[in-house]
Amino acid sequence: MNGSAIVLKREITATRIPQGEALMLPKGTPVIITQALGGSFTVVVPSEAGLYRIDAEYADALGREISTDGASAQPAAAGPVSEEQIWEALKTCYDPEIPVNIVDLGLVYGLHIEQAAEGAKVAVQMTLTAPGCGMGPVIAREAQQKISQLSGVADADVQVVWDPPWSPDKISEEGKKKLGM
Repeated sequence: MNGSAIVLKREITATRIPQGEALMLPKGTPVIITQALGGSFTVVVPSEAGLYRIDAEYADALGREISTDGASAQPAAAGPVSEEQIWEALKTCYDPEIPVNIVDLGLVYGLHIEQAAEGAKVAVQMTLTAPGCGMGPVIAREAQQKISQLSGVADADVQVVWDPPWSPDKISEEGKKKLGM
């Protein structure tokens, strides 16, 4: 991003990083975008001396359009949802402090699909890079919402687990490239 301050065009709810607490940022608050991935934004709020995550629904307050960086989280054609579609949806979810999606970061430990007449029931187990991170519920909720939006999904459940503990060796080759590792 260019580092120039953007003034919020309307009041929004933002999530403080890494605490995970929601708060209101008033119209007119200057922010600097540090990351715009998967439809959400990470911003620095100079007056608050901190990082915040802004959800896609507030993109207009930043004068931006939602971008999924080429990863499609759009509903698929009618019929049963595929495992590939779910993985692609998960690849549009990002840790707000790291410019790599949760799949390539190695945060997704398990994916189970149970096909049923009313639609698939999807269960995902994921972890975080650090146990004390308050952003876990935010990231898990985003993953759950993106899976739920897929055609053919009746229910999605995303659970944060801690066993085994995450370590950098879980990062994919693609993720390592993005991080310069």
